Amino acid sequence: MAMYNRRRFVSRLLMVLSWAAAVSGMFVLLLILGTLVYRGVGGLNLAVFTENTPPPGSAGGILNAIFGSVVMTLFGTALGTPVGILAGTYMAEYGRNTWLTTIVRFINDILLSAPSIVIGLFVYEVMVVTMGHFSAWAGGVALALLVLPVVVRTTEDMLLLVPDGLREAAAALGSPRWLVISKVCYRAAKAGMVTGVLLAIARVTGETAPLLFTALNNQFMSTDMNAPMANLPVVIFQFALSPYPEWQQLAWTAALLITMTVLILNIGARALSTQNTKKN
Repeated sequence: MAMYNRRRFVSRLLMVLSWAAAVSGMFVLLLILGTLVYRGVGGLNLAVFTENTPPPGSAGGILNAIFGSVVMTLFGTALGTPVGILAGTYMAEYGRNTWLTTIVRFINDILLSAPSIVIGLFVYEVMVVTMGHFSAWAGGVALALLVLPVVVRTTEDMLLLVPDGLREAAAALGSPRWLVISKVCYRAAKAGMVTGVLLAIARVTGETAPLLFTALNNQFMSTDMNAPMANLPVVIFQFALSPYPEWQQLAWTAALLITMTVLILNIGARALSTQNTKKN
């Protein structure tokens, strides 16, 4: 009886501590979101989306920064996603137990946990120093290196969840391996693979360090990928540290926009994952 009472006490204690930890985490998250909404909503107006970043002490918008972030994020995603899908496909379909897959998986795990500033410094040394100037190309490559490990991991995991019976059934009908992978495995793992791409985009959306060392910033609207390009993370970094109230307000507004974008992407990824689970 004494042992039962002790176990029940420990169980209830751990339950209370678990609830306290969950409530504390939610409180901090809601506090951050509440602060962003409170400080950022006041700056939302038409000028934010129609005017470029202003000179010191003036009002303006972040159109050029929004454009630059979208362009470099799309370029990085377009560059990193196909490579990640191909690498994940090899690891799951062709070389599950080979030494090459073990090495690639180990390197991929290092990239997943590597600080983004390290990626930025690497691209700075390889591209910016070589080219002699900052550019949106370098920024996109830095973001692609951050997208790559997320896509590799999710692609491999999703393909490994596809039952081997589906592969065997397709092979029994005389389908070549490439057709089995593209028509059977990819279709079965499609929702999970798309979820991985969305999570990768959400990860790179607010990265400041890689862009600070590669794309830098541009006060004006620029469509030249071979020149510095404005982007939201660096604008937030610079404007938040400035003494000008107009710049500080734009920094809060830009932070709110990035946060809402990341939340929407995560909600979309969760919805796709839930849909895939129900189908299975």
